[in-house]
Amino acid sequence: MRYLKSLGFLSLWLGYQFFSLPTKAETRLTPSNWQREKINTELLCPQDITSKIESIIKSPQLARSNWGILVKNLDSQTTIYSLNAHKYFIPASNVKLLISAAALLELGDNFRIHTPIYSVGNAPNLTQLLVQGKGDPTISTETLKKIVEQLKQKRIKHIEQLVVDNSYFNQPTINPTWEWSDLYNSYATSISSLILNNNAVTLTLLPQELGQPVKLRWSDDIAARQWQVKNNAITAAKDTPYNVEIEGSLGQPILQLNGTLAINHKSDVWDLAIVDPANYFLESLRHLLSLEGITVTRGLVSNESFIEPSAGELATIISPTLPEILAEINQESNNLYAEALLKILANQLNINDVNQAIEQALSKLGIDPQGYNLVDGSGLSRHNLITPEILVQTLSSMKSTSVGEIYLNSLTTAGVNGTLERRFLDNNFLGSILGKTGTLSGINSLSGYLNLSEGETLGFSIIVNNSDLSSRNLRQAIDQIVLLFSRVKQC
Repeated sequence: MRYLKSLGFLSLWLGYQFFSLPTKAETRLTPSNWQREKINTELLCPQDITSKIESIIKSPQLARSNWGILVKNLDSQTTIYSLNAHKYFIPASNVKLLISAAALLELGDNFRIHTPIYSVGNAPNLTQLLVQGKGDPTISTETLKKIVEQLKQKRIKHIEQLVVDNSYFNQPTINPTWEWSDLYNSYATSISSLILNNNAVTLTLLPQELGQPVKLRWSDDIAARQWQVKNNAITAAKDTPYNVEIEGSLGQPILQLNGTLAINHKSDVWDLAIVDPANYFLESLRHLLSLEGITVTRGLVSNESFIEPSAGELATIISPTLPEILAEINQESNNLYAEALLKILANQLNINDVNQAIEQALSKLGIDPQGYNLVDGSGLSRHNLITPEILVQTLSSMKSTSVGEIYLNSLTTAGVNGTLERRFLDNNFLGSILGKTGTLSGINSLSGYLNLSEGETLGFSIIVNNSDLSSRNLRQAIDQIVLLFSRVKQC
């Protein structure tokens, strides 16, 4: 999948957000000694670790980067290695470790999101059908089909007014601290009270005959109607280098395609954010109703919560359990799920400020609020700040709670699933490393648990900031550091 590249400009007009995404060639490096080094299984004393870590982080390619590292033995609570552990770093998606812990502690492992559906009137004609959004990020087209089937079974034929209540999160929002270059992409879609299909749509580009415009195929016609596309991309001769660009227009829901796609090029897939999530939800539901012969006179998106006194609850959409939602957040690093869950947590606690909501929850673990400052739940913001010490303390404290096993099971497992599925594959560590990855340009992080062969567990946090290297290079360096700690023995 490819996310949208844009050369447009910032727009906040009429609620549309179209931003530029400049491209940057990946830095190419000659492998350094730490990258060439074969896997070494020789055990190390803790005092031998420092020099080996320094040989990695002080290599010419990494020396200008800023590193924060903390590794502790969670059984003895002894520190094995610490570097800048008390300093602030931009953590990227390691933020999700705190969000997950707070949600489990405050909401409980049996928590589910309930989206009620109210009706006024009696079959076959309803005066009103109202869906009250509660920020459930798991709702899909298949979910709505089941609701429509229930209405059909109740012999409903006509709805005078279809209302979707989008007021739970006040307004659909995109965090103002997110980078402009992210906001066309599905991973940075707006967070709304009504979420359908991850608030994302896929655009596939296909070559046609030589000289003809590139063919466009949308995964969802309703989402596609929110965009106006100016297609200047042309099918080029065989083996022509790929150079398609998609640009946005200031203040308008417009995409402009430029460049060439070789006639023998495979399909080119772009994952885009939905322009207007609440309206997409409304029109999608209205379309599904029409397919089952249920007519709707008018539809309405409401940003104010109001339920008619005569309304009754007709049905309820119930989300999967919180552990299932957390697995999606931590294993797949789903930003939308994390943002929605943080807003739900704040609403449940009647707190407007997300940092205060996290602080109230993590205070139960004795986590010092001075060790972090969060402005979102996904980690997309570069305004988020966390110390490695706080991440390790959270990992350590959560392990001993009643929901500790659920917390651990939500994490990605090296060589097995999620964002660590393809890491540590050449080693004997499959299943022994549980963690959460984090990636932004110039930033990479990995925090989690390392289960040693002797039965002990290490808690670790490794964060690198201010680097000009590619994410791949940074991941390689972090993985080499983790492998060093896997060889630790008591001396």
